[in-house]
Amino acid sequence: MPKDHGIGASPKRREDVRFLSGTGNYTDDINVSGQAYVHFLRSDVAHGRITSINTEAAAAMPGVLKIFTGADFEGVGGIPCGWQVTDRHGEPMQEPAHPVLAQGKVRYVGDQIAAVVAETLEQARDAAEAIEVDLEELPAVVDMKAALADGATKVHDDLTSNLCYDWGFVEENKPAVDAAFEAAAHVTTLELRNNRLVANPMEPRVAIGDFNRGTGDSTLYTTSQNPHVIRLLMGAFVLGIPEHKLRVVAPDVGGGFGTKIFHYAEEAFCTFAAKALNRAVKWTSTRSEAFISDAHGRDHVTKIELALDAENNFTAIRTDTHANMGAYLSTFAPSVPTWLHGTLMAGNYKTPLIYVNVKAVFTNTVPVDAYRGAGRPEATYQLERVIDKAARELGVDPIALRRQNFITEFPYATPVAVEYDTGDYHGTMDALEKIADFSGFEARRKESEARGKLRGLGVNCYIEACGIAPSNLVGQLGARAGLYESATVRVNATGGLVVMTGSHSHGQGHETSFPQVIAEMIGIDESMVEIEHGDTDKAPMGMGTYGSRSLAVGGSAMVRATEKIIAKTKKIAAHLLEAAEADIELKDGTFSVAGTDKSVAWGDVTLAAYVPHNYPLEDIEPGLEETAFYDPANFTYPSGAYACEVEVDPETGKVTIEAFSAADDFGNVVNPMIVDGQVHGGIGQGIGQALLENAAYDENGQLLSASYMDYAMPRASDVPFYSVDHSSQTPCTHNPLGVKGCGEAGAIGSPPAVVNAVVDALQSGGHKVDHVDMPVSPSRVWAAMNA
Repeated sequence: MPKDHGIGASPKRREDVRFLSGTGNYTDDINVSGQAYVHFLRSDVAHGRITSINTEAAAAMPGVLKIFTGADFEGVGGIPCGWQVTDRHGEPMQEPAHPVLAQGKVRYVGDQIAAVVAETLEQARDAAEAIEVDLEELPAVVDMKAALADGATKVHDDLTSNLCYDWGFVEENKPAVDAAFEAAAHVTTLELRNNRLVANPMEPRVAIGDFNRGTGDSTLYTTSQNPHVIRLLMGAFVLGIPEHKLRVVAPDVGGGFGTKIFHYAEEAFCTFAAKALNRAVKWTSTRSEAFISDAHGRDHVTKIELALDAENNFTAIRTDTHANMGAYLSTFAPSVPTWLHGTLMAGNYKTPLIYVNVKAVFTNTVPVDAYRGAGRPEATYQLERVIDKAARELGVDPIALRRQNFITEFPYATPVAVEYDTGDYHGTMDALEKIADFSGFEARRKESEARGKLRGLGVNCYIEACGIAPSNLVGQLGARAGLYESATVRVNATGGLVVMTGSHSHGQGHETSFPQVIAEMIGIDESMVEIEHGDTDKAPMGMGTYGSRSLAVGGSAMVRATEKIIAKTKKIAAHLLEAAEADIELKDGTFSVAGTDKSVAWGDVTLAAYVPHNYPLEDIEPGLEETAFYDPANFTYPSGAYACEVEVDPETGKVTIEAFSAADDFGNVVNPMIVDGQVHGGIGQGIGQALLENAAYDENGQLLSASYMDYAMPRASDVPFYSVDHSSQTPCTHNPLGVKGCGEAGAIGSPPAVVNAVVDALQSGGHKVDHVDMPVSPSRVWAAMNA
């Protein structure tokens, strides 16, 4: 029977009560007494030199408090990058300055030229329209390969070129990889694009800066996935505010998908302006602003080659990727196409030799950074597409080819510097074959053909690295911050617990799943555990939520802190029961002496911790509060196998997804319902990328898909009901919960499954099509069929 409480149960999400009743507390719900409003004047050209800015008329308009330009931020730090990459020649990446407001040049459509602070938002907008900006428009560079050509216009005049870095991994493997290709019995080559995306979380970004003149303290309320990181970056590197004088609060956040990890200029501006004006300053992004100011995702162009021997064993992989950085380096942008991408190119397979080359390129476009999966989807997509193409060239079953090359023994050290601790790739494929009903596919294909449609089946596997750590390793790889997590567990006198965590919840369900873990450890009801997050004045220093790290890293910190609590309560219980500490057992919220009927309840022991009448204070200090920091020994490695069935209308090229199945290995699962929801959402986003979404620029750097009129988001009618399975569990060996992470899996595994299915459908109809770039839109499919 399913459990009804604790680890493995599926209680309803307690946070949904306030979300569904409209009583959530989002940043835009916060209004500080006397606050002013800011509107940013953004560049409408992709590249230009600012020759003059005249704010005189605008400053005299009603309600205007001050107009800020780049000149006001001279001497103020720029927006920092949190990761440095060293190129294949041992040189550090080129790292341009990123000013809060444009200084000298604008470098993409959406770049902030000026900021108007006024009594009302309408007054600020009106005044912004009166600012006179004289721009000398310059040629824009949008195409990455053109940006690297001799004589190309430079995005940043002070850099040697538009190349941020030329990264090779593993560089010393390259000669052996090249030799393996020379000796290969078969080589499959595929060129593809991983399309640029806009994250589009339901809640747009918001920032409110406040300043207390009496204490000299600054406060920033913001839509962030990691408030402590924002405090560190903005305080130390941009505005020079000591951390103890800066509070960052991220209340309820309506989705992030990576785009709310980063420190943005608007946050720094509102904090700076609040102090300058001694007024709270609020900014709420419009959806139109979000398209041209939120960091975009993906945008890779790749050539991948797969070498096989005469028995169809994979012998080598070689990839060459151009990765778009946009105009500036966002917080974690350099790491996404390198350490989060190159290290996953082994996938689920025992390929002995791999070489990855990545050229990161500056262009006159919105900066690009992590988007759900961050590097792992890019790696999986190219790998799983080239394997499918190889199977078709060799005339073998694509599932059998994968199975033949699966890793089967663990731990397994890949040739790209990571070690998988556990996995069962045959197990997840077995589960997939059952839930996807592969045996019935041919009958379904014939039924589609009878209706004049082409039906295709696409299968792929994935593996990802989550819980990015340990800190000393990622520090060597260029991370400019630790990647541990923290938790403080405070037990009240009556036995209730408050857990303050550095992890942040913006849809993950922490307020439900975290109490399940602690309640099981102690044996109390989950309602006795409250979770607090998102306030740097309350929670200990933590790194936030991204990379499917919350439970694997943040949850492990919480477990370690709770273990300290249990150890102390056992000492107190031993005194109360007049027994040896080693004989004390805790079960179902009761302490007992092993082998006796002597016991004391959890609440009695916690009360004694604050009313210490029955134990010596020289042995145990009063109170019951513990903090733990957890720095993992390794990544975790969720994995899975996905299948997609599509129908293609040969008259129009329209693709309809008829079925989608996902079999995942997430290690131990705390709340199956929440895990299902995370997988469903990720698959929906992956389908959106595969079929619909595309951030398209013209040659002048204008974003053509800058609104929902032109940027197609998936709707309910675009996705099927999903079949999901996570029964194939191989627990992680190096965290106390045995968990691996689940938040990004769906977005990683779904795009190649969809495209593989479309290619299968087209080939079943006699069309010699071996690839269609995402998004696989009707026009692209029709063109491929009729080429």
